[in-house]
Amino acid sequence: MLKAKPNLELRIRTLKRDWAIVYDMLSEKKIVALPVNSNIVVSLIMKNLLPSMQKIEPLGKMLKQ
Repeated sequence: MLKAKPNLELRIRTLKRDWAIVYDMLSEKKIVALPVNSNIVVSLIMKNLLPSMQKIEPLGKMLKQ
């Protein structure tokens, strides 16, 4: 078993949670009225999310191994 597996699972859960927040904010499914600072929140999430996503191998490559 890989020692990095729990860390990867945690990062994937974090990415899923952050992406769900961004998706909900942009699609307005769960939020009736977006707060004034919603653009700031989305930009902060994306600023932190994108660099870590670029470092992670695409999921398809990991599953094929």
